[in-house]
Amino acid sequence: MNQLFRRKPLNATILEGGDGENHSLNKVLSVKDLTFFGIAAIIGGGIFSAIGNACFSGGPGVIFLYAICAVACGFTAMCYAEFASRVPVSGSAYTYAYVSFGEIFAWIIGWALIMEYSIGNIYIAFSWSGYFTNLIETFGIHIPEWLTVNYKSAHAIFNDNTAFIQSINNYLSNKATLVHDSSLESYLTSNEVKGHLKEGQNITTILQKKITTLQNAEGFLAWKNSPLLGSLKVIFDLPALLINVLITYLVYRGTKESKNLSNLMVYIKLAVILLVIIVGFTYVDIDNWTPFLPNGFGGVMAGVSAVFYAYIGFDAVSTLAEEAKNPQKDLPRGMIYSLVICTVVYIILALVLTGMVSYKELGVSDPLAEIFAIKGVKWMLFIVSISAVVAMTSVLLVFQMGQPRIWMTMSRDGLMPKKLSEIHPKYKTPAFATILTGIVVGLPIFFTDENLILDFTSIGTLFAFVLVCGGVLMLSPQSEEEMAERKGKFKIPYINSKYIFPIGFILSLVLVNYIFPTYFTDMFKDVVMNIPLITFFLVCVVISFLAFLKNLSLIPLLGLVSCCYLLTGMSTENWSWFGIWLVLGLIFYFSYGKKHSKLNKA
Repeated sequence: MNQLFRRKPLNATILEGGDGENHSLNKVLSVKDLTFFGIAAIIGGGIFSAIGNACFSGGPGVIFLYAICAVACGFTAMCYAEFASRVPVSGSAYTYAYVSFGEIFAWIIGWALIMEYSIGNIYIAFSWSGYFTNLIETFGIHIPEWLTVNYKSAHAIFNDNTAFIQSINNYLSNKATLVHDSSLESYLTSNEVKGHLKEGQNITTILQKKITTLQNAEGFLAWKNSPLLGSLKVIFDLPALLINVLITYLVYRGTKESKNLSNLMVYIKLAVILLVIIVGFTYVDIDNWTPFLPNGFGGVMAGVSAVFYAYIGFDAVSTLAEEAKNPQKDLPRGMIYSLVICTVVYIILALVLTGMVSYKELGVSDPLAEIFAIKGVKWMLFIVSISAVVAMTSVLLVFQMGQPRIWMTMSRDGLMPKKLSEIHPKYKTPAFATILTGIVVGLPIFFTDENLILDFTSIGTLFAFVLVCGGVLMLSPQSEEEMAERKGKFKIPYINSKYIFPIGFILSLVLVNYIFPTYFTDMFKDVVMNIPLITFFLVCVVISFLAFLKNLSLIPLLGLVSCCYLLTGMSTENWSWFGIWLVLGLIFYFSYGKKHSKLNKA
């Protein structure tokens, strides 16, 4: 058991960090570059794709969830910054867990970060493909549908649309028959149908047009027209695959080249988002903000995967520690600056989106394009498509840089094969690890879909954040000499939580019960469904006692609790997939990592 919790000495980690196995990495990144890398990672799929589903779930009140996630990420960013100041080494949360919790937790975090960076890039690649396909369509270039959608989505869309078309035909053949299909019943009472009826169209014409729309859906046509390889339909997302290859090549070539391209793309997408907000504001109808919480606070929390996914990425900055010119000062600033800028952008944009159209019309994969299509602002459609392609390219770039550096650090410690820590003699990048990352992102594009990936990525990242905040609480106090060395560098201000946290927790319970009188009774009506929420409150009770007894620092404690609360929004299915992933990681660790660990050899 002692071997599982052996910690890597802090001094050894810092001494090891700069040179790897062969050559050091290029130190070329300033605080501006790091801030821009953070913005590049945060503003991407979260703005151009995931924000639509979040608004659809929570309505205008989704801004509360953005604020909650921003606070949770803000506390967590300060914990990352504390670690980055103490341990200016690549590896992100993996490295931090190794020096605070021990080897087994470090391995779990490293394994979870694969979900954030590599698997998260699959979702971005799918979203990028959708916008790119729409963009080149405006130039008259058409890619066959079976090369622009993933297999799983095409199959599901074909089955769903076929069943819906059958329900419509049954209804049209005998309108007196009661509607038994919930999807059709919902459609017949939707604002879309009501709007067409007001225009003077009859229900038969409306439904026949709907059939045409369903038959021309991308996934439907892909499944219907795809070629066969034996008995298997050939359907895969070619643009998603090609952008992965291109980004992998760019990251393989070098950090300086990646930095210059990333900075340029950040300028472009910030300018376009500002234009979207300005133009969109002129179309805002404040009636669309009523009701502000159409699905209650439960509806707001249902969008936690989409909203939290929008924020993950600021921690990618910490993986670039060994390429920063002054990591102990610039890494903390880069993370915090990027988080603050992006939070303001997200909240303003969410208000503009839900003000322009009803939240019910935002449950699409390209919400920014959708709102301007509804409003008939065609010139903005073109600009949004271009900016989305640019924005998502920058996210792919940053995440594709982060993953190889985590594997490189794990390899240095012996937990991963030695090949992963090799540095290219010319390009000064972790070459083999970069190629492997490209393969890990590329292969699942053939057989998975974006919805599973989105939830999978969010839960893994939140788990990593919890351990980072907990890791700061476990760091040993620094001596006066160490404090003198760190003068002028970031340090979390110490606020004693002895009384603040327990009293705050009790007041929170009272306030929740006052605002939502049935909250706690409803929670215990379905104990199985609410296990994560009940567990959260039990964790808070334990933390309250520890805060009182141990005089714990308040800021990392709040980060820990905030991330734990966000985890309660994850579904049982998400936890099941995460459990399977965790078991696979532990099998690898006990069969390879534990034996080859440098600490084991020492």
